Amino acid sequence: MQIPLTHSSIATRQHRYSQVAQHIERQVSSGGLIAGSRILGERELAKALGVSRVTLRRALCELRDRGILVSGEAKGWYVAPPSVNEHNVLRGFSEMAAARGLGSDSKVVGHKVRVASFEEAQLLRLAADSQVFELERVRYLSGEALGIETSIIPLQRVPGLPGIDFAKHSLYTALREAGAGPAVADYVLSASQATARQARLLDGEIGAALLATNAIARDLNGTPVELSRTFFRGDRYRFLTTLKAEQR
Repeated sequence: MQIPLTHSSIATRQHRYSQVAQHIERQVSSGGLIAGSRILGERELAKALGVSRVTLRRALCELRDRGILVSGEAKGWYVAPPSVNEHNVLRGFSEMAAARGLGSDSKVVGHKVRVASFEEAQLLRLAADSQVFELERVRYLSGEALGIETSIIPLQRVPGLPGIDFAKHSLYTALREAGAGPAVADYVLSASQATARQARLLDGEIGAALLATNAIARDLNGTPVELSRTFFRGDRYRFLTTLKAEQR
């Protein structure tokens, strides 16, 4: 279904494409255009806004790069589904969503107590044959599947984890209540492609772009409390950080 934009005059001075982008963004933020809806075709939209198709295309591409619109190639342009722009602040998924006024849900697809692998024991500073609690969840944002998250926790730090329903409760809250709250994390991002299982869990396509993250979280004393690996849908997740020039 196509939803037209409310017409308003677009200034004819320089940076016209930015004004067009701002106009469309306001329509999205005000609810005039809802997530998943298709906007007018480029020819009709350019005519309605009184700009050239070149100017319009530049504005649409800017909104796509910012995650506000998505392009369906020959199918046209659509309002992007809900997404998360995660800043470099360490907090749980539900906390991150709540900070943006978005609803979040989790589906537990696997959990077990097992012996840590050699690599896990090293990273978590555990003795050989130590037990860990492994939790795998699909994370949802406003009803849309966003990522598949696997967390590995030293069981000796929080022995009560296996008895908690993590479809309803926050893992980070449970860790804090046990005195093992994450305070800092090393975070590595890389590109990946969806396997058949990942595509099924994320309601996506096999081979679709994913953003893979690996993290080691530590408490205030610097003791590792969690290893995590998450595969996020590339069209619904962005990580924002600030880079500073080196002091000379």
